[in-house]
Amino acid sequence: MTSHQINPFHVAQQQFDQAADMLRLPDDVRAILRVPQRELTVNFPVQMDDGSTRVFTGYRVQHNLSRGPVKGGIRYHPSVDIDEVRALAMWMTWKCALVNIPYGGAKGGVIVDPKQLSPGELERLTRRFATEISILLGPEKDIPAPDVGTNAQTMAWIMDTISMHRGYTVPAVITGKPVNVGGSLGRVEATGRGVMLMVREMARKLNWPLAGLRVVVQGFGNVGSTAAHLLHQLGCTIIGVADASGGYYCAHGLDIPAMRAYADRHPFHLLEGYSAPGVERISGSELLELECDVLIPAALENQLTGANAERIRAKLIVEGANGPTTPEADAILGERGILIVPDILANAGGVIVSYFEWVQGLQEFFWDEQDINDKLERIIVGAFQQVTTMAEQRRVPLRLAAYLLAVQRVADANTTRGVYP
Repeated sequence: MTSHQINPFHVAQQQFDQAADMLRLPDDVRAILRVPQRELTVNFPVQMDDGSTRVFTGYRVQHNLSRGPVKGGIRYHPSVDIDEVRALAMWMTWKCALVNIPYGGAKGGVIVDPKQLSPGELERLTRRFATEISILLGPEKDIPAPDVGTNAQTMAWIMDTISMHRGYTVPAVITGKPVNVGGSLGRVEATGRGVMLMVREMARKLNWPLAGLRVVVQGFGNVGSTAAHLLHQLGCTIIGVADASGGYYCAHGLDIPAMRAYADRHPFHLLEGYSAPGVERISGSELLELECDVLIPAALENQLTGANAERIRAKLIVEGANGPTTPEADAILGERGILIVPDILANAGGVIVSYFEWVQGLQEFFWDEQDINDKLERIIVGAFQQVTTMAEQRRVPLRLAAYLLAVQRVADANTTRGVYP
C-alpha cells in the first residue's frame, strides 16, 4: 500500500477505537465520536488572471462541538480529499482535549496546488472559499488557522472577508494572522517550539544529553524549520532535513541558520538548489531511514507505514506532522522498542498559541512574547507529564495514553451535555 492508498480517516477511526475499547466507552457515545458532526463541501468559481474561470472544490468539517467552538487549519494541497479533512478534524478534537483548551476539532481544505497560482489568484480563491464556508465561521463557532499550503497572509484575507460581510472587524474569527492585524506574537514558531519542548522533555526522561543529540527532520516548512532551528540552538546536531525538493544529509551536522536563510529567499520557500561543503543529497525515503537519535516527521500524513517501519533507525520519533505514522507502523515500531511522542501531543503548540491569539482577539488585550512562550511551555509540558504518567500506569505506548486522556474528556463532555432534544 502506498501512502496515497492509506485512508487517513480509517487510521483516525482505528486509533479512536483502540482507546474506546480500553476505556469501555458506551456504544452510543462511541457512535457519536467516531464520525464528524458536520461536513460542508463547496464547489466555487474563481476568475483566473487570463480571464478564464476555474471551479475549485473545498471542504470544512466539524468533528465535535461538545467542549466549545471548533478549531482547525485550512490546507491548500492537490491531494486534499474529504476523508483527509475528516481525519484532521478528528485529530484536532483529541489534540484540544489533550492539552485541555475549550475547543472541539475542525479542519478545512481546498484541492489546489497553491504554487501554480499567482498571488492575485490565490487571494481570489481564498476570499471566495471563505465566503462559501462563512455560514460556519465565527469566533463563537468555528475558528480556522493556517495549515499546509496556507500562511499568515491567507488568514488575513479570510479575516478581512468575514469582516467585510459583518461590517466590522472580527479579529477572533481566525488565528495565525499577521501581528499587525491582531495576530499573536509567538504563533509562527508555536508548533515547532512545542516539538522542541517534547524532544527536550523526552531526552530528560531518558537521560540523554541534548548536546550532540543526532536529529533528522522531514519537512522544512514552518514546523520543521522552526523545530530544527530551536533544537540546533539547544546544541543538538541536525544531521538531515528534507522538503519537497529532496533530502540533505551531513554526518557532522547541517548549518540550520544558513539553510533557513536560503529557504526564506527561495520563491516557494524550498531548499531546492541548496549546497554546502559536506552536504549530501539523498531521497526523502532515505532520509527517514537514516540512523539517528530523534526523527521528526513534520511533513504530511502516512510517512511511516508498514512498508518502511522495519527500516527506521531512530530511537525516538516526535511527530511534528498530523498522522505521519499508520497503526501498522505503530505496531512494528513499538515491537522494535522505538518510542513515539504522538502528533496530538507533540504538535499541539500551534493550537495552544492559536487559543491564546483567540483570547487576545476577544479581549483586545495583547500579551508579550515571553509571556506566550512561558504559558505554551507550561501547558504542553503539563500535558506531556499527564501522558507519560498514564502510559506508565496503564503500561501502554504514549499514543494510546494520550488518546485515553483525550477521548475520555470529550466523552465526558458529551455525556454531561446529553443528547438534544
